[in-house]
Amino acid sequence: MLKVIDIHTYYGESHVLRGISLDLDDRSIVGILGRNGMGKTTLIRSIIGFAPPKRGQILVNGVDVTNISAYKRAQMNLGLVPQGRRIFPSLSVLENLHVGVRKQAAGPWNEERIFALFPRLKERLEHKGNQLSGGEQQMLAIARALMTNPSILLMDEPTEGLAPIIVQDIGNIIRQLKEEGLSILLIEQNISFALKVTDYVHVLSKGAIVHSSPPGELWEREDIKTQYLGL
Repeated sequence: MLKVIDIHTYYGESHVLRGISLDLDDRSIVGILGRNGMGKTTLIRSIIGFAPPKRGQILVNGVDVTNISAYKRAQMNLGLVPQGRRIFPSLSVLENLHVGVRKQAAGPWNEERIFALFPRLKERLEHKGNQLSGGEQQMLAIARALMTNPSILLMDEPTEGLAPIIVQDIGNIIRQLKEEGLSILLIEQNISFALKVTDYVHVLSKGAIVHSSPPGELWEREDIKTQYLGL
């Protein structure tokens, strides 16, 4: 599905990602963990095309997209749920959803399925984005990405700033999306949450992967949790 091979990404002269390699297989959830400022969001930006790497390769379903623009990558079944939700505050729920619609994107996700997954959004259909709670905004951000009918979903800090009960709801949604056939790359600061929903995790520090394992194995590594995750 998604293969990242030895990518190096820079912001100006600053060398941010230093040889990142990872695989995201079909119907799997891979977590990227680490403290703030370690390169997690830059990794998402490199994959989606906002900050293309200077070296290395990014393959989507076997196609090299390293030098393809971001909008073309979005047409190759990549969906993005950005950090901070980034919904349009002056648009209604329905209008925000329609922003994500691509006519050429054949797939199962439409309004009917979205509202079956997010019944609260159907209740708030005509409300503006800035009239929604934080949890509702996050649901809308996920729903908008699904309207592009992706096979790979990139999620950047989906539980940020949410109450524990809403975090639990987001976890259930992520698991359901996997069951529906999506592959998910999950950037997450909430370590306990990430370890509950992922199949495999990578720990990032200073732009490099310092640990990779199934989530259960990471939970047993007190040295990694203390040094790189601040637990």
